[in-house]
Amino acid sequence: MWSAGAAPVTWTHPGGLHNRGDLNRAKVRVAAGTDPWYSGWKLLTANAHSASTWTARPASIVYRGSGYAENYATLYNDIAAAYQNALRWWIGGTTANAACAAAICNAWADTLTSIQGSADRFLAAGIYGWQFANVGELLRDYSGFDLAAFQQMMLNVFYPVNNDFLVNHNGACITNYWANWDLCNMASIMAIGILCEDGEKFDQAVTYFKSGAGNGSIAHAVPYLHTDDDGYVLGQWQESGRDQGHCMLGMGQMGALCEMAWNQGTDLYGYDDRRFFKAAQYVAKYNVGRDVPYTTYTWGSGTNCAVHSQTALGSGSRGLLRPVWGMLHYHYNRRLYLDDKYIAQMYALVAPEGGGGDYESTSGGYDQLGFGTLMYAK
Repeated sequence: MWSAGAAPVTWTHPGGLHNRGDLNRAKVRVAAGTDPWYSGWKLLTANAHSASTWTARPASIVYRGSGYAENYATLYNDIAAAYQNALRWWIGGTTANAACAAAICNAWADTLTSIQGSADRFLAAGIYGWQFANVGELLRDYSGFDLAAFQQMMLNVFYPVNNDFLVNHNGACITNYWANWDLCNMASIMAIGILCEDGEKFDQAVTYFKSGAGNGSIAHAVPYLHTDDDGYVLGQWQESGRDQGHCMLGMGQMGALCEMAWNQGTDLYGYDDRRFFKAAQYVAKYNVGRDVPYTTYTWGSGTNCAVHSQTALGSGSRGLLRPVWGMLHYHYNRRLYLDDKYIAQMYALVAPEGGGGDYESTSGGYDQLGFGTLMYAK
């Protein structure tokens, strides 16, 4: 069903959001007290989620959506804690943090049976799916971590919801759901593929990125290209007429997808003449306070594809600070030596990047794992 060829013949571990080189670099630079890594480390160790005393609060059913007994905040807080503890173990060498991260993951793997709620259940399964799978990837060689049980949770609880959304879109018109809904589920499928060394799932995510019917595929997520007065090519993001908070979310979701693929030898960052780079430049330029061109965006919604249009940029949450820019800046500017003028300006406003618990307490502050300065500086 999915085009083959993207999945690696030999899997790289750790090889989700972070590879061994990233982790070793952070470890050496932090030990030497070298900035900007050390500044990122201080943010990590100051975050209450990174304490080795964090206690998991697993639930058998996670609910997200109006009209349900929502408890998904417990899941995203525990994931943030597990991730931050895993980083402290890798970089600081403290086994108490590894034990804490493993205990959180093991507790959820032993308890969670389903993700339910309104259509928002697809967001929960997507966002928390790729995040949780990446924690498992960091812990896979730690003796206190039950990798097999964790893999089964990701395969049996998260993946079916991710796959259902990409295949059926909750019974709605294909353009009904914003790009982020596809992207988080694509990222979850890719992360699960890496964690479980499942090439079919990895290929499913890559294929959807390149040619999927929904708004998360690259041509739909970046429907229009513009050239600004300074000669930079900018890609209009699919949610630009909505608000900037969701555009920031898009940078984080597509960025995570591209970084995971990169660490397994597949370059989605550069796909279609670096179309995502152009979108990140567009979103960044507008959010540092500069004007950008805009083409009216029209789509169909609901089950009958009722037509709607956005005729102007959505200025809501303009300038919002989110830890999604470090990953992009250090890839395009430091790996590839590209002129990422606007991304660099946006990153400078956020740096050093924190993570869950350093931004607002609602889900928006936990939609990204963060700590890009610590983990991606080069």
